[in-house]
Amino acid sequence: MANLFLFLGGINAFLAVALGAFGAHALKSKLSEKMLNAFETGVHYHLIHAIALIVIAILIKSASGSSTLPIWSGWLIMSGIVLFSGSLYALSLSGITKLGIITPFGGLAFLAGWLIIAIYALASKPML
Repeated sequence: MANLFLFLGGINAFLAVALGAFGAHALKSKLSEKMLNAFETGVHYHLIHAIALIVIAILIKSASGSSTLPIWSGWLIMSGIVLFSGSLYALSLSGITKLGIITPFGGLAFLAGWLIIAIYALASKPML
């Protein structure tokens, strides 16, 4: 499972950087300032949470015990990327503002993923 989250983290970091460059170069003159800001917010959260997936992979690989909390956290973070960043990309590129209703569900997935990592930190044995 660690290798899967490492892969997902790497692919999502790649996509976030590529989409960020696309937004900065190809979309800057095509989108309104509001839509460009939405796109950039998606990229920002995408990249942060791609790095989180890599950290989760490291946690899973180095964790002793059989806790599934980091795995749950990884899936929630991945879901957050799809729902939060994905909805912002779709909203800004399509102009369909009703897609914004999906974004908070991605935010909730991010929050739940981070909360599970915090719980895991309290519940697990010290790593050092």
